[in-house]
Amino acid sequence: MFVYWNGWEFQEFGGFLLDGNDLVVNVYGFIEMEELAKHGTMLPPDMLGLTDEQIVELKKVDTWGESCIPSGGFRENKDPIGRRNGKQPGEKMQELIARSVGEVKAAIDKKQVDAKICMTERIIKDQLDILRGTCMIVYPMNLPPHDPIRLEFENKEDLAGTQDSLMVLNPSDTELWFCGKQVFPGKKLGDFIGTNEKTKVVIKLQKKGQGAPGREPVMTEAEQKNFMAYAYKKQEEAKVSRFNF
Repeated sequence: MFVYWNGWEFQEFGGFLLDGNDLVVNVYGFIEMEELAKHGTMLPPDMLGLTDEQIVELKKVDTWGESCIPSGGFRENKDPIGRRNGKQPGEKMQELIARSVGEVKAAIDKKQVDAKICMTERIIKDQLDILRGTCMIVYPMNLPPHDPIRLEFENKEDLAGTQDSLMVLNPSDTELWFCGKQVFPGKKLGDFIGTNEKTKVVIKLQKKGQGAPGREPVMTEAEQKNFMAYAYKKQEEAKVSRFNF
């Protein structure tokens, strides 16, 4: 749920929404931050997936791993899939990363919608700053330039061919839909919902050419469970009443 004004044009609204999504969706799968806490920084591209024997045989050296040392030292914790250098930050630094990741997860969780807390560009930037600041505390010399976390912070990560690329919606090939109808650039929210600023609407994002997105369910999962429980209770009460006659 994003903050908006009726005077905003949809083109501007969509761009803001998508740009924010671009920032959040990749690092904030959170997997890389959690892997950083377990196995240290990313190995250089020419060392990825190599065994220890192959690294020795090919005389490969992780020079960035020697200079990008976590604060308070590290302990060895080998990455089983050979992506990171195995220099795990100390326990306090691990706790700091876990705390920051948890805080950011909570700030962008879907539960914020239920709490009527609107997602804004400011919130997204604040969460980026939290993770960026955490990385600078844990790694004062910064992360290696090829580490996906640093690439994401600098908006340089290439997602081509990755699962994350399927989740990112680019403004140039994305459409906005409202009530089963496409919303075209240049139109304002007020053109569709009127001037009542208390109106609640659901505007969906969809890749071009995929048609209208699916309809929202009439009831949430929790409401459906409550309804089924109520119906079952009434059914049981009806049985008891029938036996009493």
